[in-house]
Amino acid sequence: MAKSVIVYSTPTCPYCKMAKAFLDEKGVKYADIDVSTDRQAAEQMVEKSSQFGVPVLEIDGEIVVGFDKEAIAKALGI
Repeated sequence: MAKSVIVYSTPTCPYCKMAKAFLDEKGVKYADIDVSTDRQAAEQMVEKSSQFGVPVLEIDGEIVVGFDKEAIAKALGI
């Protein structure tokens, strides 16, 4: 069963691009939320992760901060 994946990112963040490329490579569908233009989403991201930096990934409710390949793969079960 596919997991719910949300990527909180900004267009200029290299680690965001790497995280999304990793998900694309693994065939994982995700919602990409640009927190540089969506203040409400940025506030939600900080509330969930206690982080102001991006990327923040939410995988079935589990928060992964930064582009941490191992933690992302573990949360995805791959």
